[in-house]
Amino acid sequence: MGPADIPIPPTLFLVAGALILPLLNRKWRPWLFLLCTATALVWVLGLPAGVEQHVHVMDYNLIPLKVDALRRIFGIIFAFIAFAGGIYAFHVEEAGQQAAALLYASGALGVAFAGDYLTLFMFWELMAFTSTYLIWARRTPESRGAGFRYLLFHVLGGGILFAGILLHLAGGSGMEIGPLSPGDGAAAWLILLGVMVNAAVPPLHAWLSDAYPKATVTGAVFLSAFTTKTAVYVLIQIFAGWDILLLLGTIMTLYGVGFAVLANDIRGILAYHIISQVGYMVAGVGLGTDMALNGSAAHAFSHILYKALLFMGAGVVLQATGRSKLSELGGLSRSLRPALILYMIAAFSISGFPLFNGFISKSMVVAAAGEAHHDWAMLLMLLAAVGTFLSVGLKLPYYTWFAGERKTTPGLKPVPRNMYVGMGLVAFLCILYGIFPDLLYRFLPHPVHWKPYTGHHLVETVQILTFTFIAFWMLRKVLKPKPMISLDVDWFYRRPAAWVRRIFVDAVAGGFDRVEAAAYRVVAALVRFGKNPYALLDRKTGQTYTPDRYRPAIQWLLGAVLGTFILLTLISLAR
Repeated sequence: MGPADIPIPPTLFLVAGALILPLLNRKWRPWLFLLCTATALVWVLGLPAGVEQHVHVMDYNLIPLKVDALRRIFGIIFAFIAFAGGIYAFHVEEAGQQAAALLYASGALGVAFAGDYLTLFMFWELMAFTSTYLIWARRTPESRGAGFRYLLFHVLGGGILFAGILLHLAGGSGMEIGPLSPGDGAAAWLILLGVMVNAAVPPLHAWLSDAYPKATVTGAVFLSAFTTKTAVYVLIQIFAGWDILLLLGTIMTLYGVGFAVLANDIRGILAYHIISQVGYMVAGVGLGTDMALNGSAAHAFSHILYKALLFMGAGVVLQATGRSKLSELGGLSRSLRPALILYMIAAFSISGFPLFNGFISKSMVVAAAGEAHHDWAMLLMLLAAVGTFLSVGLKLPYYTWFAGERKTTPGLKPVPRNMYVGMGLVAFLCILYGIFPDLLYRFLPHPVHWKPYTGHHLVETVQILTFTFIAFWMLRKVLKPKPMISLDVDWFYRRPAAWVRRIFVDAVAGGFDRVEAAAYRVVAALVRFGKNPYALLDRKTGQTYTPDRYRPAIQWLLGAVLGTFILLTLISLAR
């Protein structure tokens, strides 16, 4: 008996684990995490193409499980990175983080195998709320604020997505997920807009660069893997060939790189590079050819591996030093050498070095742009590759592990061994797929005819990497990190936020406090007048005051009066 005989959605293994996990002793919880994720991975690998599971709810036919080549490749990498992340986070003892990570991964798997819009939306929202906890769990003022802004973005994106789904159904279309075209009206565009929020398409991207650097050490690894890549999967499934995505994706590749070069926080640099790398995938979706869609899926697979490894390396630095600013780091090459070696494998991968997995996937999208005669997009994506190596492959490791004397405190905190084990597992796959690309290509949704290891491609890549290294070495003093904040589009809502708070929060709260104080004075006067035995005497002032037993009643009364006033006002406006 296996997946072919019992078509159970693999996401259920993770949901069950998240429900059981808080009931276990802390020493058993990490083992349950690994057991659930490993079971989900094995189950995904065993699901044959064409399997579907239908559930009838009222008048709707829901499809919580539908398997094809595209769904399977995303399911495999989501389940694997959840397992590898579980190894990296094996030392974490907080049940809340462990359960949230399991539910977050289950949401990604649920989206990948959903065959209808309602199932997709439910798992989409599950990801939003559970991932927010991984930001709040760091329990700093910065993480609380960033988590709240992150949640607002995803609630907004989810609302737009749901509105598009409702319009889609109201127009007579079915519940089953299928390709949409620009001519399908407002429903299609609303669904696209909702997905673009999760894909971090500028200017809807600020939640990512704001929140990911403030998440927990282990939580950031899961964040880097799921949200944006599920959005890429949905784009491939529904919006292949939309020309606007080619333009937006190409802009993303350069936008993320530009801000990454300016950033000072090591996880901030990596967060901006998520935007840049997802841009290649979005551009591939916009091209819409078989080669481009293969490239988007392959690059999402590769990106999840090397980006998780990059965040793992940055997490080790943060775990050991308590610091994450390049301007506060340096000279860690001896004390954190294993982290440096494993980080550089990821850095070579994202930079497109031959024999690493980024080389075999990114090049497919760039070549597809050339084959489709979009030379402008091809050239701009190659330019973005220069910035990637400059910031992630050179600037970040140089100023973290090499430049100058270490500025952090002399004593480094010990790094749990499981963190290196998790990094080593992911690093092995980055090299394995880079050397043997057919191991990945055979899972892609369309037949693959692309050969990455050609003389022309190798020479082009070596030239780009060599000249980028020379430019960095000549400009390394100019690129020296400074303790600064780069303004992004979030300025446009952070700046007026203080005004909004003063008008709609502070002013309203202040007015309510004054009314409440006046009500207390009235009650105190009535108490004195009626000689209520429950009135208390303040011996210092000689005045009576209202005991706390009256406070809930007064607050309820004021709330009822205020609510009635607002309701009557809305009714009058409606008329």
